[in-house]
Amino acid sequence: MPKVAIMGTTTWGLTLGVALAFKGAGVRLWARTEPEAANLRNSQFPSGLFADITLPKHLSITSSLDEALAGIKVVIMAVPSQSMRTNIKAVAPHLDSSMLVVSAAKGLELKTRLRMSQVIAEELPPDFLLNICVLSGPNLAQEILHDLPAAAVVAAHDEAVAKKAQKLLNTPNLCIYTNTDVIGVELGGALKNIIALGAGIVDGLGYGDNAKAAFITRGLTEITALGVAMGANPLTFSGLTGLGDLVATCSSNLSRNHHVGVELTKEQPLKEITESMTGVAEGVATTKAAYNLAQQLRLEMPITEKLYRVLYKGLSPKQAALELMEANVKHELAGRRWRLFSLFKRRK
Repeated sequence: MPKVAIMGTTTWGLTLGVALAFKGAGVRLWARTEPEAANLRNSQFPSGLFADITLPKHLSITSSLDEALAGIKVVIMAVPSQSMRTNIKAVAPHLDSSMLVVSAAKGLELKTRLRMSQVIAEELPPDFLLNICVLSGPNLAQEILHDLPAAAVVAAHDEAVAKKAQKLLNTPNLCIYTNTDVIGVELGGALKNIIALGAGIVDGLGYGDNAKAAFITRGLTEITALGVAMGANPLTFSGLTGLGDLVATCSSNLSRNHHVGVELTKEQPLKEITESMTGVAEGVATTKAAYNLAQQLRLEMPITEKLYRVLYKGLSPKQAALELMEANVKHELAGRRWRLFSLFKRRK
């Protein structure tokens, strides 16, 4: 009997389905329409990423929510962040509180600025709360599809729930760790996409590895500051879902967000770049949500602010880089309303 249902035929949803089914887990993948389900069953994929992949026998594809969710133990929501609320609303009537609900989306809801687990919690009854988990980490789909080793983190407020999800999701080539810092794990996965956009700009402008290393490091400090302001453990950002995901997404040509950053340096309009892609670059919407959060919290986030202006206010990538270099410098852990300096400064 199937144990795992995956909601969404995104690249990441398909990848998780393939990885889990090859390990022997029964997986049902839900497509929104029957034509889409039929195409996938006939190996007609929207991306060339799956061209050399044979769907495993333990993976079935259906457009019926009743069929997808019958007898399962865990539901993975692998949908774009901006459609999470619509999808969990559709799924909610078919769930019971014994099921684990895992968010595999990395973003913030633009209108509310909420994390995905918060969006899910708002649309489910209160007795689901402890069973809501988040999955995040340096997980480039193409590498996982081709059985290259990777690691991820599943986080839940209850360690026992996280371990239960870990047991279901662990595969021979995808090592799953646990954490109880849901806020930190989720924000690390979402906010690193902002920095990946900027890393793409650094590469597109040909600024070299010194500049890129400095940019990634300053980006990590900045997203840690926002995370701490929102209640996360700062140490989470030095782990797989912070530094690990940041390194992978900022360094790889497989990253959609990095790709958008590179293309922006070619003076291509953002709309044309995103419309030419087969997947969603989550960093575009997340930059706006994070910028608005920083304004609300009165936090100093210069990288996020510059990228917001590039994406939404017409600032050129080169001018944004120049403005960052000209910014007033101070202690590297100090910033307006940042708590990092007080957390890490030497105790007398």
